[in-house]
Amino acid sequence: MIDIIPKIPVGRFLVDIINFLRTNLAIVFAAIRSIIATAVETVNSILTTLPEFVIIAIVALIAWKTAKIKVAIFSVVSLLLIISMGLWRPTVETVSLVLVATLIATIIGIPLGILKARSKTFASIIEPILDVMQTLPSLSYLIPAVLFFRIGIVPGVVATVIFAMPPSIRLTSLGLEQVSKEMIEVGKSFGATSKQLLLKIEVPLALPSIMMGINQTIMLAFSMVVIAGFIGAGGLGEIIIAGLQRYNLVIAIEAGLSVVFLAIILDRITKRLGQIYDVKKS
Repeated sequence: MIDIIPKIPVGRFLVDIINFLRTNLAIVFAAIRSIIATAVETVNSILTTLPEFVIIAIVALIAWKTAKIKVAIFSVVSLLLIISMGLWRPTVETVSLVLVATLIATIIGIPLGILKARSKTFASIIEPILDVMQTLPSLSYLIPAVLFFRIGIVPGVVATVIFAMPPSIRLTSLGLEQVSKEMIEVGKSFGATSKQLLLKIEVPLALPSIMMGINQTIMLAFSMVVIAGFIGAGGLGEIIIAGLQRYNLVIAIEAGLSVVFLAIILDRITKRLGQIYDVKKS
C-alpha cells in the first residue's frame, strides 16, 4: 500500500521557496539583520556601561514601586547571586536579547491583535497561523531563522519573536473583544471617531489583557533563549548548551538558575503592572 502512494517532494518544494526568497530578498534580510543587530548591541552596550550595582538599584526600585518590597528584595538577592557566580555579562546579553525580542513582538503583535478584533476576515486567516506558531516544537523556529539570517544573535532574536508573539496578538484581541458595548455606544453618542474610540476607550479598557499578553511574551522569550543557544545566540542559553554538551553540570545549573531568576523578576513586575491597570479600570 505504501509503495503505491507517489512520493510528494514537499521538502524540495519548501527549499526552493527558501532559496528563491534568499536570492530575491537578500537586501531586505540584510536590512533586518542590521537593524536587529544594532538594537541588541545598543541595549547590551547601555547595560554593560552601567555599573552592576546601579542596574541592581534601578531594578529593585522598579520592583518596589510596581510590585512589593518582597519582589525588590528577591531581585537584589538574585542579581547579587548572579554576580557571585560570574555570570553577569552573559546575563546582560540574555536580557538584551529578551528585551529587543519582546519589543519587536509587542510592536508587531498589538496592532495585529487590534486588527484581529476588528476584522472577522483577518481573524479567520490569522487564527490557524497562530495555532501553528504555538504548536510547533521550539527547535523548529531555528531552521528558517538560520537559513535566512545565518547563525548568531540575529536569528536568535527572530526565532524568539516568532515563538513569543502569539500571546500578544491573542490577548490584545481578547481584551478588545471584552470591552463593554455600552461604553462604545457612549463614545459614539459623543461623536467619537473610530480612532478616538480605539485609543481613548477600547485600548485603555483592554490594557490589563494587553499587559498580560506582554507578560506571557516575556516568559516565552526567556524559554526560547535557552534553545537559541544552539545557534550561537550567546548569553546564558549558550552557556547552558555548552555545559550540557561537556557534561559540566555545575555551570549549566548556575546559568539555568540565572534564567529562572530573571524570568521571575520580570514576571512579577509586568504582572503587577497589569493588576494596577485593572484596578484603575474598575
